[in-house]
Amino acid sequence: MTTIIRTTFVATLLSLLLPGSLLAKSPVDWVNPLIDTHQSRWFYFNSASRPFGMVNLSPDTQTEGSWDSGYLYGDKYIRCFSHIHAWQMSGIAVLPIVGEMTGHQGMDIYQSEFSHDDEVVQAGYHKVHLKKYDVTAELTSTVRTGFHRYTFPSTDDAYILFDVSALLGHGPMVEAEVTRVDDQEISGMSVMKGTSRRKKDTPVFFVARFSQPFTAMGGWEDGSVVESTDAISGKNVGAFTRFETKADTPVLMKVGISYTSVEGARRNLDAELSHWDFDQVVDDSKNDWNEHLSRIQVEGGTDAQKTKFYTDLWRSMLGRRIVSDVDGAYCDMTTDQRQVRNIPSGDDGKPAFTMHNFDAWWGSHWSLDILWPLVCPERYSDFCNTSVQMYKNGGLIPRGPSGGNYTFVMIGDSAAPAITAAYAKGIRDFDYELALEGLVKNTGPEGGRYYGGYATKPTPSVYEEYQEKGYVSWGNSLSGGHGSAVTSLTLYNAYHDWCIAQMAKGLGRDDIYEKFITGAKNYRHVIWPEKQSAWVRESDGSWMKDFKPREMRFEQNGFCETSAAVTTFYVPHDPMGLAELLGGPDAAAKKLNEQFESATEHKFHLRGRIHGNAWVDYANQDGTGMAHYFNRIGYPWLSQKWVRAVHEAAFSGTDPYSGYNGDEDQGQMGALSALMAIGLFQFDGGSGLDPQYDITATIFDKVTLQLSPKYYNGNTVTIVTKNQSPENVYIQSATWNGEPHTSSMISHKDLIQGGTLELTLGSEPNKAWGK
Repeated sequence: MTTIIRTTFVATLLSLLLPGSLLAKSPVDWVNPLIDTHQSRWFYFNSASRPFGMVNLSPDTQTEGSWDSGYLYGDKYIRCFSHIHAWQMSGIAVLPIVGEMTGHQGMDIYQSEFSHDDEVVQAGYHKVHLKKYDVTAELTSTVRTGFHRYTFPSTDDAYILFDVSALLGHGPMVEAEVTRVDDQEISGMSVMKGTSRRKKDTPVFFVARFSQPFTAMGGWEDGSVVESTDAISGKNVGAFTRFETKADTPVLMKVGISYTSVEGARRNLDAELSHWDFDQVVDDSKNDWNEHLSRIQVEGGTDAQKTKFYTDLWRSMLGRRIVSDVDGAYCDMTTDQRQVRNIPSGDDGKPAFTMHNFDAWWGSHWSLDILWPLVCPERYSDFCNTSVQMYKNGGLIPRGPSGGNYTFVMIGDSAAPAITAAYAKGIRDFDYELALEGLVKNTGPEGGRYYGGYATKPTPSVYEEYQEKGYVSWGNSLSGGHGSAVTSLTLYNAYHDWCIAQMAKGLGRDDIYEKFITGAKNYRHVIWPEKQSAWVRESDGSWMKDFKPREMRFEQNGFCETSAAVTTFYVPHDPMGLAELLGGPDAAAKKLNEQFESATEHKFHLRGRIHGNAWVDYANQDGTGMAHYFNRIGYPWLSQKWVRAVHEAAFSGTDPYSGYNGDEDQGQMGALSALMAIGLFQFDGGSGLDPQYDITATIFDKVTLQLSPKYYNGNTVTIVTKNQSPENVYIQSATWNGEPHTSSMISHKDLIQGGTLELTLGSEPNKAWGK
């Protein structure tokens, strides 16, 4: 009897015997991986995966392209199960089949129809029936090993295909190989061809071990079958293992993954999965997720709200993968020569941290940089250590590494708020002095700040103009993607300078502080007070003529995947200074409120990715702090109003056709939605020396945050609401540990001491509270 059957039976029996309160779901039980899967992205869908796991094993219904690929809910056919769905990374496609060996004919031929009716999709587990072959496939994983259970019909012609050269996601494989180790184990590798983002060819290695001997190993090369072989290699190759099966005896397969070597993959497999108890691994995965998700407990709210909240929290800890082996070995591609390096050991002799692969930090100051220090600071520390380690290896702090490569995804220096927020919140078990050195270097002429998206070199003219004028003008484009986003780059630089200045101040580096705090004011060069808007400057310093703050396009000229209307409010570090340029706080609040009113019709996002036409845009990162701007200029009730409205309209969906609005970007929108749901945010990204949380009303009756024992002494923060209801979005009064709390913010240093924040809510704004 499988775990799923046992669990269902026990739950049914208990429901007849026990009161409902004793059957409350665990946080992991609320997670729904199928939310918004109709229009997926290669790294978006994950089922058989651990928190931050190297292995992210799941079915693929589309295998070509970074977008609209992976698992798409509306598709009818599963093409393969693959083990890696990561930022610019993919690999090791497998599929069980029966009858004729068709692996050499490709996925279009051997793919199988499936149905959602008998599919089970959970955090850490996926079960699906392949109709074409009458095979039931179950998938789970450890951190670095995929675990498969295939129930075949009784047959002498059961196969497991290893389509190691297949194009997966971002591009083709350059070469691949598979070798027979013995009659229960094979090993191999695939080399992912470089992409426009991850420039270098990058290998991934595997070891596959089976619960019973295979009767034959064969393969294919350039479309021709090789009936029996002990090894196959080349550009267009694949392999298969053949089994004699019985309907009541599943075939189990364990697949260890590594980016360093076959030996690394074997060590990962041996260390993490020494047994064959599939159900135990399903339970272990569920418990692993539950431990992470239980760090925030919520009470009250609807079932849909709990489902979305815990799915949001799950997504925030899902997409940014571990890439180092269990022994600390990792692949370094920051220089011309690929190298296998080792993470330094901690006091216990084990690797001091894990190396990670991740999409850009771009926009994370309004999502992950706030949530992760509260729920998984130990992981946040790993990302800081990853960044410092790559600086040691390659000379730059990365803003989006992939497989040990620099990718220079997006523009700007978004690692600055990420690392400085960690320092500001007391997460300092990384070499923060070396990190500051790297962040400063990133702002120089050879630094990462002046690489355009996916570029191979910086743009000296942009650096020189910014140093001279304090802004970048139209026509002086960065090399690479988003090169013409000159106003966005100016605004990013100003904010990132402020972040660096804060960390420098904390470290007593007044020389660095004075330099960068001056640069923090450069946003003033690209806000045109007469137009109450961010604008584009010409090279002679004049404002661009005939410019419209919104245009019907993906991104407006001068701006990065957004419009001038949205980017006007991208001054996280000086909201009152911005208000002054817009005519004062009253004028700034009026302008922004009108934009929100205008955006209501489109639910505060433009899912079709026409970001350049947005008044408000919660489908992409640059707009995700807009509702909280009011809180910093004396209008907290408008933040309370619009945070709730945005969360309900843009992020409350719980079906396969809604929930994240098209581009969730490895946990960023999930983290943002989770923060909105519990009513905590940081408009400045939390990089100030005294970080403050913006308070809005949680959607739950009670929220309990269990803080890290390592970083925050294990203290507990409780947020309680009185008069909770959908219409009661406005805070009437508040207390902190029983004492009146009259500010719409609370400091990080107070919050981590633990305590209870009690909010009394109402349907009309109390404009005196929090102002």
